[in-house]
Amino acid sequence: MNKEKYYISTAIAYTSGKPHIGNTYEIVLADAIARFKRLQGYDVYLQTGTDEHGEKIELKAKEAGVTPQEFVDEKAAEIKRIWDIMNTSYDKFVRTTDPEHEKVVQHIFKYMYDKGDIYKGEYKGHYCTPCESFWTDSQLVDGKCPDCGRDVEDKCEEAYFFKLSKYQKQLEDYIESHPEFIQPAARKNEMINNFIKPGLQDLCVSRTSFKWGIPVDFDDKHVVYVWLDALTNYITNIGYDVDNCTDEFKYKWPADLHLIGKDIIRFHTIYWPCFLMSLDIPLPKQVFGHPWLIMSDGKMSKSKGNVIYADDLVDEFGVDAVRYYFLHEIPFASDGVFTRDLLIERINGDLANVLGNLVQRTISMGNKYFEGKVTNKNIVEDVDKEFINKINGLYDKVSNKMDNLQISDALTEIFDVLRASNKYIDETTPWVLAKDENLKDRLETVIYNLLESIRVCGLLLNPFLTKTSEKIAKQINNDNTEIKYVDNNSYELDKPTALFMRIDTKKE
Repeated sequence: MNKEKYYISTAIAYTSGKPHIGNTYEIVLADAIARFKRLQGYDVYLQTGTDEHGEKIELKAKEAGVTPQEFVDEKAAEIKRIWDIMNTSYDKFVRTTDPEHEKVVQHIFKYMYDKGDIYKGEYKGHYCTPCESFWTDSQLVDGKCPDCGRDVEDKCEEAYFFKLSKYQKQLEDYIESHPEFIQPAARKNEMINNFIKPGLQDLCVSRTSFKWGIPVDFDDKHVVYVWLDALTNYITNIGYDVDNCTDEFKYKWPADLHLIGKDIIRFHTIYWPCFLMSLDIPLPKQVFGHPWLIMSDGKMSKSKGNVIYADDLVDEFGVDAVRYYFLHEIPFASDGVFTRDLLIERINGDLANVLGNLVQRTISMGNKYFEGKVTNKNIVEDVDKEFINKINGLYDKVSNKMDNLQISDALTEIFDVLRASNKYIDETTPWVLAKDENLKDRLETVIYNLLESIRVCGLLLNPFLTKTSEKIAKQINNDNTEIKYVDNNSYELDKPTALFMRIDTKKE
């Protein structure tokens, strides 16, 4: 293949319930990165899906009066439905109940056991069912789970353990010698200082107290525990097996980016690398622990009654408005806050006014003054040169931000040029030029420059506001894909229609 590959994954969503906007943010973020990489010419593979085993699922299925398989089938379909509503371009939606995944997980478990990296022992500890995690006395916070704050219960059962401690030095050396591996840098420091340097404890990788999991095929009293099952989805679904890796696996692995929530970064930067070291295969190039989308009163929870779902927002405001909010309002390294007021402010200000108004004004002027047929008459003034330089510098600025996973800043760069386009209208005053027949070519040059700005910004908006980008291309009726100012283009404009409707805040 001629193109360079780019493999990006999200964490797989747990099938315990409907994903709220905080969960949905991750797939939208991954989609924007994947779409931009495609724009850059990469052969992109975006993988997402569902994590479907565990004690919590078994209990929830029992409460619902259905089998665990029926329960996860319904939840996986709901998660996929919401990912599709958000217009995400995943290449594969994986499920951990897929028979091929289960078979390879059994092979991996046996391989690690035969190698001596998995051994049988007994687990005594504090267990949090919602988090599917065991904790030691020192890890508890006020006697409760350090991750979710819920009560834990004491459990004692026979279990298999993975020798995490065996790979401690190798992992530490790898993280130190690959500063780009964990992003943002604060997460790397947290992993090293809080978890690795104090000493890694061997990890429980099987359970006997429930049945809803992948059976350990040489000891069927046990099922494979969640993290060995869930994390390996990144390789089992692209053709990995311990004895026979496909060409697809050899081409796609290592993953270029695991995009995950900051709350599960420990599993992806400690457990997962150690599993891969045990299997003697390369580590992913980068793990990005993205921040959360939270409510003004903190994390979303059903008990607080502050849970919001993406499909409800899309029904009310449209998919691109919701995508814009997710991608623009959550910074690189700190949590973003969701409020309806700010969403409406962004729709009215950025989307309806800056973007929508610019497109509508420009196309209307092109239709009014030139019957929709606009070419470049090259009557150039100093104000044009500055404007054209802004257009030509945009792709590199956006690429730089995207390469550093600064998605919000990338969007800001595009909107800076859209704002500069509105300013250019004020500076060139087309309505004044239109009054003088001698300035007709100058007027056409101005309209042409604006259309070029809209075309370039429209192309660069595609990863973020996909439907809006398509609408812009249709209205300017131009399929040139050069992401820079082209001085010999021609336009036959369509009728303008509003890209975003302003929301009456008084009615709201």
